[in-house]
Amino acid sequence: MWRVRRPSPQPSEPTPTTTPPFNAPAARRLRAALGMTPEHVAYGMRVSYGHPHVSPDHVIAWERGATAPTNSELTALAGVLWCSPAELIGRPRTLREHRMARCLAPEDVARAVGHEVHAYLRMEETDSWRGTDRQSAALADLLGLGLPDFVTVTGRNTKLGNLLRSAATTRWQGYVRPVAKLVPLDRRYLEDVLRALHEDYQGHMAATLSWGGGSGDAGGAGQDFLDRIVEHFWTKLQDDTDLEAG
Repeated sequence: MWRVRRPSPQPSEPTPTTTPPFNAPAARRLRAALGMTPEHVAYGMRVSYGHPHVSPDHVIAWERGATAPTNSELTALAGVLWCSPAELIGRPRTLREHRMARCLAPEDVARAVGHEVHAYLRMEETDSWRGTDRQSAALADLLGLGLPDFVTVTGRNTKLGNLLRSAATTRWQGYVRPVAKLVPLDRRYLEDVLRALHEDYQGHMAATLSWGGGSGDAGGAGQDFLDRIVEHFWTKLQDDTDLEAG
């Protein structure tokens, strides 16, 4: 059974980025704990990790959140601060970020899941995982992915969101099987969650109209619910599986 973790509030589709989600407060805290100054950090990155361009101003900007280090800079920074890259990364969102958080090279992941390295790197670049069920299971195990993260890094969020919006606004029963193809969970869990989403959306719309807000207000409130439908889905699924476990 997949682990279903409650995801942090975030848009259904993260904005693409060329750098990992950097945890600036963690970098500042780790540096201070070591009694290092930004000058010490920059010097270590230049001398020991081959980043001659890094200056104290770069380190200060990273710690203030004004800019973020590149992939290679983040790895070097972790080395200077005697920590793992995962400690300097915020919540991973992409396949590459999850790999980096585990301190794995692309070759390590490709070998573990049974892909050629160039094919795996192409998947990272395009945020589009293509693998068999067995390869997907190996990927999830290697990167420690819960089901919400797995759906995100394999590029299924957009399609899942579309299906969930349709289930909430029309007959939910017709979307159990399509959702199950994207979210490999017991059908009874998915039925309960899709029913609940449908009832929440319809009930919210009816309640808003009864308050005298008019169709415009109802439409706005309903659209807000639909915009966050993937988040609502994981939250309800987490609640249901927690109840079942208890």
